[in-house]
This record gives sequence, structure tokens and C-alpha cells, in this order.
Amino acid sequence: MVGDSFLTLDGVLSGVDNESLNRELIRQQLVGQGPFLIRTSDGLEFPVLHPEFVLIGHHNIVIEDAEGLLDIIDPLHVVSIQPGTRRKAHKVGG
Repeated sequence: MVGDSFLTLDGVLSGVDNESLNRELIRQQLVGQGPFLIRTSDGLEFPVLHPEFVLIGHHNIVIEDAEGLLDIIDPLHVVSIQPGTRRKAHKVGG
């Protein structure tokens, strides 16, 4: 960091904070119907059924799981977001 600027491989980014960049990248990845799988730097995986189950706040990301429980993670620790697999619908009857 040089003053209020960040030194990057491509040059200097003035007045940009890494946290807001990562939040914006996460928003861009959570498009479509889902499901998604969010992985963090410590190896944890968070399944996301639909983008509406993710709140991207100023300092945290909140993910609601299938049981309604909340996981709060730091956006700087998100290392990947991949499309998940949909569960097959069960047929009722024969």
C-alpha cells in the first residue's frame, strides 16, 4: 500500500479497498437461479440454494442454509463460487 493507493501487479489502484472489490465480484458470481457452492480460505463449503439466501453486507456475507440457520463469513475469505447441483424432485405416487 502506498498512501491511500494499493500497489498491484498491473499498477496502482487509487482509493480502492480490497474488501469492496471482493464483495462486488461475489455479487457478479451469484447470478441466475442457483444453486451455488461458496468455498472459503479455510476449506469450508457453504451451499446456497438461491441467490436470495445470501446477504452481502458492508463487512460480512450472511448465508442462510436449508434449515434457516445463518452463517456469517468475511468476504475476503471467499475463494470460489461454483454452480451447485440441483436435487432431483421426488415423484409422488407410482
